Amino acid sequence: MPKARFPGVILAASAALTGAAAHAEMKIAYVDFRQVVTDSPQYKTSMTALENEFKPRARDLDNQQKELKARDDKFQRDSSVMSEAERSKAEKDLRDSQRDLVRRVNEYREDTRAREAEELQRVQKAVFQEVQNYAKAQGFDLVIGDGVLYAKDTLNITPAVLASLKAKGPAAPAAAAPGTTTPAPKPTDKKP
Repeated sequence: MPKARFPGVILAASAALTGAAAHAEMKIAYVDFRQVVTDSPQYKTSMTALENEFKPRARDLDNQQKELKARDDKFQRDSSVMSEAERSKAEKDLRDSQRDLVRRVNEYREDTRAREAEELQRVQKAVFQEVQNYAKAQGFDLVIGDGVLYAKDTLNITPAVLASLKAKGPAAPAAAAPGTTTPAPKPTDKKP
């Protein structure tokens, strides 16, 4: 039974929209939300700030990895002349250092993903608000985002919204997370 009612609901909704459209022309547009987000100066500023925020940790991890590699190379060269006790101690130290490095790399990745998500959400919220403001100011009745299979170029307001965001300039980066230096993000497919 529910299947029989569903097409009826669609037909009724279509008739209502068609009837409403006949009385007053609707102004409809679409916006490529991902493009607006990734091309916005706010997003680019956030990305740069995130890179700067995590650059010292990335440099430390890189240095730790190089030091571990050098220690391992030295162990490989010298292990044949070491006593059994020295060799065991050196192997244990290398394993412990390797575990520590893996733990620190995993923490780094988790922290960067979390900060990227925070910054992306902040930028998406600003872009979403800008799309709404632009649509209201231009008198649009409906703005469609994802899922557009075809639209005339005249309906695409993506460049106009981007121009509006660029006119406002990049927003100041959000405050850094506790224990970090400064903030910024990378793209994901999350929506507001």
